[in-house]
Amino acid sequence: MTDVRHDLRDHVSYVTLDRPASLNALTPAMRDRLVALLGAASADPEIRAVVLTGTGRAFCAGADLRGASAAGERIAGDVSRVLRLGAQRLIAAVLDCEKPVLAAVNGTAAGLGAHLAFACDLVLAAESARFIEVFVRRGLVPDAAGAYLLPRLIGPQRAKELMFLGDAVPAAEAERLGLVNRVVADTGLDRTAREWAARLAAGPTRALALAKQLVNTSLDTDRASAFAAESWAQEINMSTEDAREGLRAFTERREPGFRGR
Repeated sequence: MTDVRHDLRDHVSYVTLDRPASLNALTPAMRDRLVALLGAASADPEIRAVVLTGTGRAFCAGADLRGASAAGERIAGDVSRVLRLGAQRLIAAVLDCEKPVLAAVNGTAAGLGAHLAFACDLVLAAESARFIEVFVRRGLVPDAAGAYLLPRLIGPQRAKELMFLGDAVPAAEAERLGLVNRVVADTGLDRTAREWAARLAAGPTRALALAKQLVNTSLDTDRASAFAAESWAQEINMSTEDAREGLRAFTERREPGFRGR
């Protein structure tokens, strides 16, 4: 799969969409490759962080819809099935990845591409980046988990504004709204992504995974369930080597050396 490049360096899985002529629009094969790489990152103890980025002028222009409008007769349920097994499966793979996932958005992120970035745990955006809820321009309902992700990030009214109007949101505005963590110069995106990834990879990996799960489920549960989940997450985490190392380092007044175990 040459349209998705993968490189493992210093415990970080670097995943690059490499289809610049098509603005990194996702084909089914590319989508399946991303799902597989995210699943592999979860299962591999040597991988402690994931960075997702693109080449060229775009992070990801969304799903490759060439031929969709000319598709043959559809049977009721076809579209729903394609979404469940396609875009929704990809977004779920990001949300469920047991390692922190960092998006380095190098240009346009539209439709599924925008939601792919928003599903990541941390989002860095180049100054030239922009985010577009493009669905309304195509006469489509927002999919790829947009109606799930956006209200949780910026609230329902802001989410509706982006979805109803379909305006491009520049990086600086996206940062103000809370869609991205940090905006950096175009020339500094790769360096900053590597610096953040190195910090994530040096962290207590299992504790980060449990914290991610707690945060991702926090808005879908009641207080009693959230408190119970938190207590059990800490119970599980206290059995890890990193938790023991962190407590030893605190008592010994030194920096901890986490191993991701």
